[in-house]
Amino acid sequence: MAQIKFVKIMCVKFLFAALFGMLNSGAAIAQPVGTFSQFLQEFESKARQNGISSATYRQAMEGVEYDASIARRISGQPEFTTPIWEYIERRVSAGRISRGKSAMERNWTLFEAVGRHYGVDPFVLGAIWGIETDYGAVLSNTNLIKPILPSLAALVYQRRGRVALDEAELISALKLVQSGHSPGTLVGSWAGAMGHLQVNSSILLSKGTDGNGDGKVDVHNSLADALATSAVLLNSFGYKSGVDWGFEVTLPAGFDYSLASRNQMKPIGFFVDRGVARVAGRVFGDLDQEVFLYLPAGKDGPKFLMTPNYLVLKSYNFSDSYALAVAHLTDRLKGAGGFVSSWPTQTKFPNRAQRIAIQNRLAQLGFYQGEVDGRIGPITQEAYQRYQLENGLLADGFITLETFYQLGG
Repeated sequence: MAQIKFVKIMCVKFLFAALFGMLNSGAAIAQPVGTFSQFLQEFESKARQNGISSATYRQAMEGVEYDASIARRISGQPEFTTPIWEYIERRVSAGRISRGKSAMERNWTLFEAVGRHYGVDPFVLGAIWGIETDYGAVLSNTNLIKPILPSLAALVYQRRGRVALDEAELISALKLVQSGHSPGTLVGSWAGAMGHLQVNSSILLSKGTDGNGDGKVDVHNSLADALATSAVLLNSFGYKSGVDWGFEVTLPAGFDYSLASRNQMKPIGFFVDRGVARVAGRVFGDLDQEVFLYLPAGKDGPKFLMTPNYLVLKSYNFSDSYALAVAHLTDRLKGAGGFVSSWPTQTKFPNRAQRIAIQNRLAQLGFYQGEVDGRIGPITQEAYQRYQLENGLLADGFITLETFYQLGG
């Protein structure tokens, strides 16, 4: 099986924070060293080392001023996490489904052609388009979409020496200018994501594709260019044509929940032999297709067998909430219904201090070796699952407020 490449794309990762305000300003803002003007002067030497001419640098940075709002955006961390079902409900709303069907119908000839040429499900591209920019509607909002060079420069200045991806994206944006793009046409979110399907400068530089044959790549004004570029990007992540993202399933009583791990890819037949079935009497196709069992809300929520194409969606934005929202919107745009199983909406979750305490306690017990940052992701969940296994608990890895007290909080 092809190895999925997990590409960390900083600007895509933070897109929803930019567009929907998911970050707040509760954390202390780090103070950068020196003035912004000094930084711009000093960074020119690094740009020159990366092949940027002095003329290009002056053209790109002329009139660039420090955007203080960037510091507030990057410093924020939510006190409470947003449950995955709330995230999906907001992003896969009835209105967005309806608008998406209409938008895809209007542009179906283009979607079908791009999908056929690149081997990417056109409805996946439509779903990404819908989640990222509400089918392009966000692109006209000048409060959200602005020139990216000032934003990227502010990001590098604010986090200088700490986030190498910031510098790489700024250098890539400068290379775009050097290749002929006008600085004013490089517009996007505060984190640098551009166009209908929101790609960053390094991706535009390396994967940018002329989808309409006009001899240039413009992912902001040309939907054809944006779709082609994202199709090429998905293929680079290992997208497999004709393979579903996954399947909602039911588990039998007494099922071994330790099998719920993205590190345990198994053929669908392996799970079928253990009583796993698709919901609503649906039938699996290829029983040899490799999948992993994913429980986004533990034992009490919807359960899924995920194919490698789901991991491709996570490579586009390294978030399970995002990937499942795109996957679900893909199905809804095709006319499918909602998830069959209900979400455990009454679940209470730990706040940031409690999440840090959970990570510290799991580390003390030898189950967690990651960074103690209060962010609950797969590494923390797998550590908790190992704790559950060792203590004879049902090992679904789902961390709730009860976990905090269970670990002695």
